[in-house]
Amino acid sequence: MSTLKVASVKDLAGQGGFSFSSGSITANGTLTVSNLQINGNITGSSGQIVPSQSGQSGKYLTTDGTNLSWGTLEAGGGPISINTYNNSTTWNKPSGVKRIWVKCTGGGGGGSGYGESAGAGAHTEQIIDVANINSINVNVGGGGGGTGYSNRGGNGGNSSFGNYCSSGGGQGANRQRQHNGALGGSPSTGAVQVYGGSGDGHKNSQPGMGFGGSSFWGGACPTAHYQQQWAHAYRSHAAWGAGGSSGRNSERGANGRQGYVVVYNFN
Repeated sequence: MSTLKVASVKDLAGQGGFSFSSGSITANGTLTVSNLQINGNITGSSGQIVPSQSGQSGKYLTTDGTNLSWGTLEAGGGPISINTYNNSTTWNKPSGVKRIWVKCTGGGGGGSGYGESAGAGAHTEQIIDVANINSINVNVGGGGGGTGYSNRGGNGGNSSFGNYCSSGGGQGANRQRQHNGALGGSPSTGAVQVYGGSGDGHKNSQPGMGFGGSSFWGGACPTAHYQQQWAHAYRSHAAWGAGGSSGRNSERGANGRQGYVVVYNFN
């Protein structure tokens, strides 16, 4: 049997074909096959070739748009950082963050006397894709001011996170009607929307025992039947966004607690 030795085989146009050199075959042009069986390794510098799998157990294949490589999953999958705000400011995206989970609570209203208490701020939540966003405005509503008996407590301020979440502040005592408690704030924007808790109304038998409405984060400050200015003195012990509790008899009620915004950052 004879052996045919050639350096190349060309098509009729003299363009496409195969070249032979040192045991290797090179296709000049596009090689189209119906079935391809490979009994060895695929090597080369093409971006279409999967990188070596040796030592890459548990990793995932990723690309930077040009090259393929193996990446490592972060353990747990939880947030990489958390931002908390009790004053208005701007959220600036941390490096590597792709999505955020926002919780937004409005400020609580201010309480009055004789059990007349204020409403808590509303609460909203939203998950936001921030891959193409660098910063978002944060607005945190203040707490309404407490007042003496039969007067109207101040309303709590609204809290918001850009256009994604908006939570109304709670009403101050007596805002709805004289000697009544107050309604909690109303939510307006967000995937999760929760009304703030309402405040207690007038009490003659226990004039200092009116609690402000509870917020998403917890209850109002303490009240007292005997201690003077108890609610107002311990107003900072209320949860974020809670309504102000009432003062003893005709004493001043507690201020409402300011709102709160929390941002969980995920990569």
